[in-house]
Amino acid sequence: MPAVMSVNGSSSGGPGDIPAKLTAQVLVCSIIAAFGGLMFGYDIGISGGVTSMDEFLEEFFPHVYVKKHHAKEDNYCKFDDQYLQLFTSSLYLAAVVCSLFASKCCKRYGRKLTIQLASLFFLGGVILTACAVNLAMLIFGRLFLGAGVGFGNQAVPLFISEIAPARYRGGLNVCFQLLVTVGILCASIVNYFTATHPHGWRISLGGAAIPALFLAIGSLLIVETPTSLIERGNPQQGLETLQKIRGVQDVQKEYDEIVNATEIAKQIKHPFKNLMKRSSRPQLVVSMVLQLFQQFTGINVIMFYAPVLFQTMGFGSDASLLSAVTTGCVNVLATLVAVFGVDKFGRRFLLIEASIQMLIAQSITGGILAAFLKSTNVLPKKYSYLVLFLICFFVSGFAWSWGPLGWLIPSEIFPLETRTAGFFCAVSMNMIFTFIVAQAFLTTLCHMRAGIFFFFCGWIVIMGIFAYSFLPETKGVSIDEMNDKVWKKHWFWKRYFREDPDQHDKP
Repeated sequence: MPAVMSVNGSSSGGPGDIPAKLTAQVLVCSIIAAFGGLMFGYDIGISGGVTSMDEFLEEFFPHVYVKKHHAKEDNYCKFDDQYLQLFTSSLYLAAVVCSLFASKCCKRYGRKLTIQLASLFFLGGVILTACAVNLAMLIFGRLFLGAGVGFGNQAVPLFISEIAPARYRGGLNVCFQLLVTVGILCASIVNYFTATHPHGWRISLGGAAIPALFLAIGSLLIVETPTSLIERGNPQQGLETLQKIRGVQDVQKEYDEIVNATEIAKQIKHPFKNLMKRSSRPQLVVSMVLQLFQQFTGINVIMFYAPVLFQTMGFGSDASLLSAVTTGCVNVLATLVAVFGVDKFGRRFLLIEASIQMLIAQSITGGILAAFLKSTNVLPKKYSYLVLFLICFFVSGFAWSWGPLGWLIPSEIFPLETRTAGFFCAVSMNMIFTFIVAQAFLTTLCHMRAGIFFFFCGWIVIMGIFAYSFLPETKGVSIDEMNDKVWKKHWFWKRYFREDPDQHDKP
């Protein structure tokens, strides 16, 4: 395919070090693969709107429907129900389990096949949930969707990181998160227009078939990554693919780096065991801690339950869904900042700035709700709109930092020998904490009330300090040179690497 840009990108950050064009092949493959993110985002966004629809509640959660419309029901507790939360959280429980199988599938059969399997799981889940006639069928469908999320989130960021030139890796990888935000926005719009339809919830859940079909068809067109081809014993095909996606014939230096990394990886028979060695701790700790922090910003509270949350604050049903659309638009637009800014400003700057921004938004929101939203009253309109603005302010900060970079950084910091195993740990950690937040939020909201926002504030302070003190900058560095150029030079993590090669991996 012809090159979209003729600017040479460097795999290690220096111009001309490794020749590579940002080709149409790379762009198209990245966008198609990133549709796994759109599917993930649609699932996140659709659940909150569906669980606020009266027809859905009457069908599967009649007792919640009664509580919702009870005149004296506590604002903070009207949606508190473990089974209702299980509808949302079951997806992430399945994703945890399936990401382990996806990790092995990525290594043995390639990134492309893993993405194809993700699309099939998505389609199966859509059929079951949209056609559900009882709670068991509904939850079973969510488990299928969770399998799709586990396979997709394991393969897509790795796929993009491995085909992208280092100079553009950050921006291209953020396309995954960009399409997550687009999926959330699409779900909010669909929920808004189907909210009053007798079978609106079925239409909303069935709408997930569109991105699932696009991913299924598109995954037949993408190339396998050169790293995966070489790793699985196809060096000539790997070289030809590398030349094709780079848009130049002179790829020998990058090819040699991949081959060298592959040879090292082949010596590792048990990558999960190797993750426990001393030299693997920096990447493992950082990748897993980032997932914990990403979820404990409180973002999924907003995205899962935005319509429910806005109804709690006194917005009507339609107004709450429209407010969710507003936050979804902000989410998409702010993620564009990350797409174009992550390789310019760097990872650390965006994370630290956003921590300050999110802290301001969460603390003021918590203060307003604590002062003005009691058990049975309606939040005054002027404060409701102020809270809506603060939530948009919070979402924008997350969308150009902890959201996309929580996926980007773990996908680029592991050496090849532990890459799929390490990224599995990151994905599974993300899904575990997403499950915990989704399953516990409505109950926690009932007990902590506005204090839940201050709970997340405490976490935001911790993650800001962590990003400032312990997170190295990875902008523009080849993923196969991370150890030498990043970890071994960091003031704290360098102690985990030894000069003596015989001692390099001793625990």
